Amino acid sequence: MKQNVVEDYNLISGQQKAAILMLSLDEERSSALFSMMDDEEIKELSVIMASLGKVNSSVVEQLFQEFTDRLSNNSSLMGTYESTERLLSKALDKDRVAAIMDEISGPAGRTMWDKLGNVNEHVLANYIKNEYPQTIAVILSKIKAEHAAKVIALLPENFAMEIIMRMLRMDSVQKEVLDSLEKTLRKEFMSNLSKSTRRDSHELIADIFNSLDRNTETRFMEALEERNRESADRVKSLMFTFEDLVRVDAQGIQILLRNVDKDKLAVALKGASDTIKELFFSNMSSRAGKIIKEDMEAMGPVRLRDVEEAQQYIVSTTKELSNAGEIVISEGKDNDELIY
Repeated sequence: MKQNVVEDYNLISGQQKAAILMLSLDEERSSALFSMMDDEEIKELSVIMASLGKVNSSVVEQLFQEFTDRLSNNSSLMGTYESTERLLSKALDKDRVAAIMDEISGPAGRTMWDKLGNVNEHVLANYIKNEYPQTIAVILSKIKAEHAAKVIALLPENFAMEIIMRMLRMDSVQKEVLDSLEKTLRKEFMSNLSKSTRRDSHELIADIFNSLDRNTETRFMEALEERNRESADRVKSLMFTFEDLVRVDAQGIQILLRNVDKDKLAVALKGASDTIKELFFSNMSSRAGKIIKEDMEAMGPVRLRDVEEAQQYIVSTTKELSNAGEIVISEGKDNDELIY
């Protein structure tokens, strides 16, 4: 991701000037200023500080010329999540800092309901499905109708109808109830969401390698092994390949079969091992299996590139279904250990 660079002093806002000034002061002085602000002011300024990026030294100089004749710092600045948290910690207690940082690191939005509206519908549905129907009704009534519709569509039909009926019968919700629910969502859901969204770099590389064609993936993996064997082993353990479909149970394979293009499946199985072929055929009806086998025979020789693309399509669909909670992929280390 390209890093923001503040270079033109004439284009920065007053809030950005305040953020640059706070970052340029020593921690004692900035802490004193923070202690004079209320929570809302701190949140607004913290968002700007955390997203500021690199500030050109000439901008810092012009800013100080505006506020004082004496330049106290002629170096460039870097506004980051960590530097903002460190400064806040000098002026505020631990719980208050944690609440503010959770606010600015969670999905964008000024209020809790704005933030929920920016949470992926699969993630939100997976969280609220264990709540009381009345609680879910309140939550869905507070977010945008379009987003609420996507969440409801992911819930079991009977359960979803129960929620809909409660929404229809729901009167105005007491402020105390809303405040309590908002506090719980912020503490239990948003804080965990913001932590979980900070992805491990090895997971990111594993996903990237999974998306490469086999030759390119092999070339990059060999290069990584030469430079850092430990990281290469970690990435390998996190990668999910076509042959790893053996880690999906029978029910999962049946769900996968209902969600993939049968023509692409035939091409993917053309280059699969006997174990993977048996995994799929044993979870099809004899008629469906016969059709797939006839299609495989009729297509004749198939280019390796086409087989790899088809297998990657099956893998991607599998991971999407797993992320949505529709199928389970075994960890592979222990038959009883599952990844949801």
